[in-house]
Amino acid sequence: MTLSDEETAPELIPIDKIEEIIEEMPEADEGDLELVAGAEPVARSQFRLVTRRFFRHKAAVISLFFLTVVLVMCFGASWVAPFPRNKIDLLAEIVGPGRDHLFGVDQLGRDYFTEILYAGQVSLKIGIAVGLISTVIGFAAGAIAGYFGGAIDNALMRFTDLFLLIPGLAILAVALKYFGYKDLTIILVLAGVAWMSVARVVRSQVLSLREKEFVEAARASGASSRRIILRHILPNMLGPIMVNATLGIAAAIIVEATLSFLGFGIQPPKSSWGKMLSDAEGQIGGKSAYLLYFPGLMLLIVVLCVNFIGDGLRDAFDPQAKH
Repeated sequence: MTLSDEETAPELIPIDKIEEIIEEMPEADEGDLELVAGAEPVARSQFRLVTRRFFRHKAAVISLFFLTVVLVMCFGASWVAPFPRNKIDLLAEIVGPGRDHLFGVDQLGRDYFTEILYAGQVSLKIGIAVGLISTVIGFAAGAIAGYFGGAIDNALMRFTDLFLLIPGLAILAVALKYFGYKDLTIILVLAGVAWMSVARVVRSQVLSLREKEFVEAARASGASSRRIILRHILPNMLGPIMVNATLGIAAAIIVEATLSFLGFGIQPPKSSWGKMLSDAEGQIGGKSAYLLYFPGLMLLIVVLCVNFIGDGLRDAFDPQAKH
């Protein structure tokens, strides 16, 4: 086949010239990109996908905002609080919420808003610490039991069942009596009786994941069991783990408040929201009933926020959820 006189052969551009042209082309921003026929799709990281799904959950986003505000105000109480902590004024008039005292004044003449903030430090610290520690212990036990199976699985699960039979409140009451009413004692005991549910969830997930092709490939390539669990199995079960962690935080805050209300938790001079409820128990129906309302309201807000955030994380990590 030959070209006619009117037809001309296309001009060939050398490869090195093409590379120079490509290098000189300006980089386009993501906002300037448009859909082009035949264009290759841009891969998105798992973090971006999860973040996008989470921020579509309006209740979770609003809860995250309010929880962040509460955390900043409580742990920054030394800068936010309008009065010093435990500033007692027995001659001060007991007044309700107003301009000078946002949450009113308690029976010892202390600014109640200030005491709420400092008490929140204890409640939130216990809840967050218990949630994190119990999640780590539960993941370790569940991952080892589910991955290795056999006698190790049976031993760890029977040990878990034994802990499930022991009443946590009774253990905590005895431990506090012998080791003192300290924050660390409450955290360790609550974490020691809260990891079982996490271990069961992790074990069931690992039993399924250990048979997947990517785990078999990692095992065939010579990867150690520790590397397989931490680098291959853990990233594929972050959703259930984070949801259980948030639920553990909410449960720990409620348990601590229950213990303090019953007189087995935080003791003076420290305080928590549960201890404040216990101190104001006799004000039900009286003119100082606001001493009950505000710590109860803070507990309600924090627990609801944590649960909504857990709900948002569950949807964000679930690829089959409708968004």
